[in-house]
Amino acid sequence: MTTAPQDDQVTAQDWPHIAREMADDLATDAVEREQAGKPPVDEVTRLREAGLLTLLVPAEHGGAGAGWRTAYTVVRTIAAADGAVGHLLGSHYFLSCAARFFAGPAVAARVERESAAGGWCWGGGLASDEPPLVLTPVRDGYALEGRRGQVAAAKVADRLVVRAARPGTGEPLAVLVDPARPGVVPGNDGDTFGRRLAAYDSVEFDSVTVAADDVLGSLSPDDGVLSPFACLAAPAARLFSAQFCLGVAEGLLAEAREYRRAAHPLWRPLPRQPWPGGPSPDPYVLSTCGELVVAVRSASALADQAVEALVRALARGEDLDDEECAETAVLASAAEAAAFRAVEEVTTRALDAVGPGAAAARHGFDRFWRDARTHTLRAPGAHRLRELGEHFLDGAHPPFTLPL
Repeated sequence: MTTAPQDDQVTAQDWPHIAREMADDLATDAVEREQAGKPPVDEVTRLREAGLLTLLVPAEHGGAGAGWRTAYTVVRTIAAADGAVGHLLGSHYFLSCAARFFAGPAVAARVERESAAGGWCWGGGLASDEPPLVLTPVRDGYALEGRRGQVAAAKVADRLVVRAARPGTGEPLAVLVDPARPGVVPGNDGDTFGRRLAAYDSVEFDSVTVAADDVLGSLSPDDGVLSPFACLAAPAARLFSAQFCLGVAEGLLAEAREYRRAAHPLWRPLPRQPWPGGPSPDPYVLSTCGELVVAVRSASALADQAVEALVRALARGEDLDDEECAETAVLASAAEAAAFRAVEEVTTRALDAVGPGAAAARHGFDRFWRDARTHTLRAPGAHRLRELGEHFLDGAHPPFTLPL
C-alpha cells in the first residue's frame, strides 16, 4: 500500500509519482471492488495514508502545499485506474477549498488547519439542481433542515459542504456540516449503475446545529454579490470534471491496448505484406484507435490550456476582474465539453478494438462506460456548449453555476 513520505521529503514532482503508485494499487482489484459496490471506506483510507487528502492544503496550515496543476494531474491519474475513486477525490479537492473561495481568510485558514490535522475526507454538494436546504437562525447559530438527493461521499465524508437558503431572502449559502452531528441521516438510495464508489447518496438534515462561522458565504449568482475570485470556484470545479473524464478515457484506452496485445485476435484480414512480428492488425481497428487518440489528446490539450488560465487567475487573487474571470470560465467550459465528448466516444467505441472478448464480465471494461455516462448524465455538456455559443456571438459571460 502506498504511504506518504515524510513532509520534508515531498516535492511537487513527487506527487504524480505517489498518485501513479496509488493508481497501480487501485487497479489490482478495481473490477472486484466496483462490482461489489461497497462504500469506499478502504479506498478513502488508502488515499489518506498516501497523503493525497491534504494535497491542496497550504503547507503553513499543515497540508502538502501542492498546487492546482498537481491536484488535477492526481485526479486524472487515479481516475484512469478507478474512475469512481478519481471522481470522489476530485469532489473532495473542490469541496475542501470551498472556504477558500467563499469565506474570509481567517475562516478559510481555520478550516484548512482542522482539515489537515484530521485528514478529513470532504463531501457534499453545492449545485442548484435541487431545492435548497433551509438554514434557520436559532439561539446558538443555525438549524439546517431538508434533504439533498445527491451528496458526494455521503457515507464516508468527515465534513460536508452543502447549499442552503437563507429564510426570507432565499439567498443561497455554502454551509459546512459535521456529518457526525445529530440529525444528519444518510439515505440508502445511491443505486446508480456507474460511479458506485464515489459514494453519492441522499442525506436528510433534521434540525442539524450549525455554528455561525460554519456558514462560509454566499453562492448567489446575482451581479456584485460574489467577487471575481469567488466565481473561479465554477471553472475550478469544471476542470476536475474534465480531468475525471480524461482519466476514464485514457484508462479504458490503456486497458484495451493491453488486452489487444495479449489476446489472440479472433479475426485478421489477409495482409498485403508481412507485418513486423506477425500478421497485420485489422485496419479498421487501427483507424478506430487513431480517431480515439486524437479525441483524447485534443481534449487534453484544451484542458491543459484551461488549467494554466485558472492558475494565472487564482494567482491574481482579489485583483482579478470580471473579464479575466469570464475568460477563465469560458476555457474551463470548453475543456469540460471537449472532455465529455472524448470520454463518450472512447467508452462507446474503444471496445470495437478489443472485439467480442470485451463482453466478458471478468474484464470489467463496462465500468468505464458506466462511470462516464453516470457523470455526463448529471452534468450535460449541452449547457456548456450553449454558454460558449453565447460568449462567442454576444460576449456574454458564463453564468455562475456549480456542477455536481
